[in-house]
Amino acid sequence: MTRHLAEFNFGTLRYPWGDPRIAGFEDAVDQVNAIAARSPGFVWRMSDDDMDAVQNDPHGPLGERPNTASTLSVWTGAAPLYRFVTKTLHARIMARQHEWFVPGDSGFLVCWWIAATHRPDVAEGMARWRDLQKHGETKDVFGANGLTIAAHAEAG
Repeated sequence: MTRHLAEFNFGTLRYPWGDPRIAGFEDAVDQVNAIAARSPGFVWRMSDDDMDAVQNDPHGPLGERPNTASTLSVWTGAAPLYRFVTKTLHARIMARQHEWFVPGDSGFLVCWWIAATHRPDVAEGMARWRDLQKHGETKDVFGANGLTIAAHAEAG
């Protein structure tokens, strides 16, 4: 069975979407997403409209997290995702996360292996996040440390 790597990341913005104090972050989102879509190993990303709907649903998986910024995407493996996260504009934006995100409530990341034909949703991502928090990293579900290890293992 061919597998891909799903990743879900999220954090709470200091200010609501549209507030000029997070304009630097908001202005970069489309560019970062475009870079991801062109990156080797990129497979799929939840659309902005679908993500907005989930983020604004008070009864959904992010309902208790107002002002959330999140991304759910699928990659062919850990190495391509790691390269995108660490070697593109994404890295420069996340280096400034302290300006835009609530301290201690940003940069949350969970990765898990899926069938290549599967498209996860945010509820699945949050369930994997809770599993990661409860049980720690495994070979199948991991955070940033596991991503680094898996990426280096793939790269040889």
